[in-house]
Amino acid sequence: MTWTQVYDPFGVWWLSTLVAALPVVVLLGLLAVFRVKPHWAAMAGAACALAVASVVFHMPWSLSTTSLLYGASFGLLKIAWIVVAAVFLYDISVCTGQFEIMKQSVASITPDRRLQVLLVAFCFGAIIEGAAGFGAPVAIAGAFMIGLGFKPFHAAALNLIANTAPVAWGAIGTPVHTLAAVSGLPESDLNSMIGRILPITAIIVPFWLVRAMVGWRETFEVLPAILVVGVSFAVTQFVWSNFIDSNLVDIAGGLISLIATVTFLRFWQPRAIWRFKDDPAPEAQAVTPDSESAIGVNEHRSIQIARTRIARAWMPFAVLTLFVLLWGLPSIKTALNQVTPAFKRGGWDVPALHLAVTRAAPVVSQPEPEKAKFDFNWLAATGSACFLAAILSGLLLRVSPAELIRIFGRTMFRMRFAVLAISFMLGIGFVTRYSGMDAVLGLAFTRTGWLFPFFGTFLGWLGVALTGSDTSSNALFGGLQRITAQQLNLSPVLMCAANSAGGVMGKMVDAQSIVVATAATNQVGNEGAIFRFVLWHSIALASIVGLIVMAYAYLFSGAIPH
Repeated sequence: MTWTQVYDPFGVWWLSTLVAALPVVVLLGLLAVFRVKPHWAAMAGAACALAVASVVFHMPWSLSTTSLLYGASFGLLKIAWIVVAAVFLYDISVCTGQFEIMKQSVASITPDRRLQVLLVAFCFGAIIEGAAGFGAPVAIAGAFMIGLGFKPFHAAALNLIANTAPVAWGAIGTPVHTLAAVSGLPESDLNSMIGRILPITAIIVPFWLVRAMVGWRETFEVLPAILVVGVSFAVTQFVWSNFIDSNLVDIAGGLISLIATVTFLRFWQPRAIWRFKDDPAPEAQAVTPDSESAIGVNEHRSIQIARTRIARAWMPFAVLTLFVLLWGLPSIKTALNQVTPAFKRGGWDVPALHLAVTRAAPVVSQPEPEKAKFDFNWLAATGSACFLAAILSGLLLRVSPAELIRIFGRTMFRMRFAVLAISFMLGIGFVTRYSGMDAVLGLAFTRTGWLFPFFGTFLGWLGVALTGSDTSSNALFGGLQRITAQQLNLSPVLMCAANSAGGVMGKMVDAQSIVVATAATNQVGNEGAIFRFVLWHSIALASIVGLIVMAYAYLFSGAIPH
């Protein structure tokens, strides 16, 4: 059975667009307005997506149902497995008491919550995003911040805001590779253009992140540190993307920013330490050159933690970072994939769905059947790297195999509803993709004429908000951006890059990321409040990206790579 997507079933584009948006409206409405538990909201959204796809857009029920199951399976392996494994490692660290030492060691750098969120959510999160992507930074950094004593709500919401500027180069540059493949444009040009848009936001996001947590006065108190974080990351991001490659942009940016900030904080600390009102007194005070002489010998000793204990406490996350980096290297990933029989054949063809759905004009220039291959690359999956890192860390911490099994069992039980929600949310994304509903929503943005550089940026935002992935958004709308840009005499390189750059700001509001954040920070059931909190941040930051793209389109077109 084959079927060609229909993009205007009613013959009235705005009505078709409204109906295509129904699954997303149902999902987010139940989460944010009616505060329904996420797994029930995801199930309701999935049921709505199936009904709209088959009843309104005339997609055969066998294809819509198969696409839902395909998406749910993809969500289990690619997303839920990462979250479960990351939380498992966090639980091991907590059960062995190592997290308490980690809290003290971070406090020895700075007890200030504003600076801690920059170090963990922005710098450390960027490294994890560059290595793994697909929800890993929100899960890992979110759990980390809980261990540091952040309130669960702040840990979830702030990590969602922080996980924006690095997203375009997540998972060893996968979004850029995908964008080049679907658009047919040179990857070096696309990489450079993205690297001329997002470094501007990389300076803004650290400031925005702190301001989202505290007032204006408290934000400006740590402005020097904010500038060190943002400028060091932005400069590295620009240089690496324009002159080196697209693979290690985030990892290099995150590492250099982290090193620069920690070094800076050895010589500078804010005059007033900011902490939450109900925080206990910090167990250790930061030592600066001006204050060190005023500290007595006994007090000085009390705030020094043995280096071996610190190294032991940080060891699980060091092992995690190493495993994730190794798993992200193309040579190692290929070698691990060879173990999987399905990978050798290019993946398993999804029954009834593979090459059965065809995308048509104007979304693509030539009719093109959609592939549906499930590469069950269980060993090469990022979640497996996280899981093996957790096992090795537990053994190095002298946790018995039996105790590891008990900890994992408790983690699985705690995460059961989050796993269910993630699976159905990915199912919704796959139904909207294969039914063409995502293209219907995207086509509405192409009717904006000379304002398309601004709204085309929001097309990328919409793609990530729907699918939870900048890679998926680029795959969905990369070709459409090129076609529309050519029709409007705009640069295809600029508009395809805008799709990816705008998409990063949609990362904080996609349902998948919100569920990952709440699951990792024990906030399950609070998804609606977090969505309402981050929504305006997402729209405002996407608008800034849109204005940057407009400036390149009409004022600084000479800066666009050719």
